[in-house]
Amino acid sequence: MSHTDEDPFSAPVDKGLPAETPTNRRWVMFGLAAGTSFMLYLHRYTWNFIRPQLEKEYGFSNLELDSMYTLFNMTYTIGQIPGGVICDMFGPHLFLVAMMVLWSLSMPLLGLGKGVGSFGAARLAFGAAQAGCYPSLAKVSREWFPRSGRTTVQGWIASFFGRGGGAMSSIILGTVLIGWFELTWRQGLVAMSLVGLVFAALFYLFYRNKPEDDPNANQAEIDLIRAGEVDSSDEPPVLPFRRVARSRSMLVFILQQFMNAGADYIYVAVMGSYFLTARGVDIGAAGIMVSLPLFGGACGGVFGGLISDCLIRVTGSRRWVRTFVGFTGKTLATVFVFVAISQTEPIATAWMLFLVKFFSDWTQPTVWGTCTDMGGRYSATVFSVINTAGGVGGLVTPIVGAVVLDYYRTIEVVDGAEVTVTNFGPLFTLVAAMYMISAISWFFINCEDSLERDDAP
Repeated sequence: MSHTDEDPFSAPVDKGLPAETPTNRRWVMFGLAAGTSFMLYLHRYTWNFIRPQLEKEYGFSNLELDSMYTLFNMTYTIGQIPGGVICDMFGPHLFLVAMMVLWSLSMPLLGLGKGVGSFGAARLAFGAAQAGCYPSLAKVSREWFPRSGRTTVQGWIASFFGRGGGAMSSIILGTVLIGWFELTWRQGLVAMSLVGLVFAALFYLFYRNKPEDDPNANQAEIDLIRAGEVDSSDEPPVLPFRRVARSRSMLVFILQQFMNAGADYIYVAVMGSYFLTARGVDIGAAGIMVSLPLFGGACGGVFGGLISDCLIRVTGSRRWVRTFVGFTGKTLATVFVFVAISQTEPIATAWMLFLVKFFSDWTQPTVWGTCTDMGGRYSATVFSVINTAGGVGGLVTPIVGAVVLDYYRTIEVVDGAEVTVTNFGPLFTLVAAMYMISAISWFFINCEDSLERDDAP
């Protein structure tokens, strides 16, 4: 094993020649990718506090609210594969800038809605604007970081900064802007939109598609990043989709992501309603409690990335490390779902959900890593296929979940007034079952089944 393979963050050493010290442009790109992931979730998870506000102002049912939420997933899902193909062909630079501008402008449009139709149209626009972002970020990590340390980097980008943005969304919109500054939720969306536009400008100025395009990256850094890569320059520019259809690993991977992402809708769509209505928490405290599971996901993702790269270096088996991390994470998440819903105190429930998301999201870098392992130069397209499967899960599960919530919704009389009470327990049981299916799926996914070559299985 070469020095580069053992230590992805240092330069290769040639004892016969003076070694050129690699530049550190990859860390500039890391910061931009991490900021993009943070911004994506910061804006997307505003729904956690928009949902209860819409329920309060308009009296929408769970089915109406979760149908509006699902419209985001519809256009988000449809845009995944086209976005991944465009990114693989032309690079993520201008594509990501355009997406950030569009979603930052479309997010506040929700505040102009007057009914289900107009709210739904705004959600459709927002979903379309965010489609293709994560496939592009998978491409960023593939182009700017060496294979031997890539999963760790992906854990930071996908989980720590992504989930961290989602966690801060509840605090910023719910606790700070609405709770402390007494802004309306509409005014809060405008303020958060402006931050997104500023970051898009920074990304435009400083990002480059690959180190070979960046005059500030020297050859030593390029060699460090490209160490261990297979030359696939003779392959077609767009992934032939027949390779996807004939790969058993890819087909099971699609099922896994349907369950994985589908179950996660509760952290975006209903967690605010759960703590505000079912657990009777005030909006200031709810912002913190809603954020705790997402902070758990952020920490779990970093841990999952680190342990994956460490175990791969120790065991030499990329395939079985991916399986081990994927299976154990989702299995432990399943167990802690039932621990969480058995708690009597809301804050205890929030901390147990922290552990649920910690173990669930320590598999997130494994998902990204498997996409880049299998996809190679087609990483953005492969990720877009997987994210499409997750998007379909995000379309189906909220509707099923809404039906479950409405079925277990009752009218009770409290102090002479009728109060609507919803039992969230069955919904959490559904989420646990989806986590378990995701866990089992990892035994049938071989990340070494490359789609980069035409002779791949």
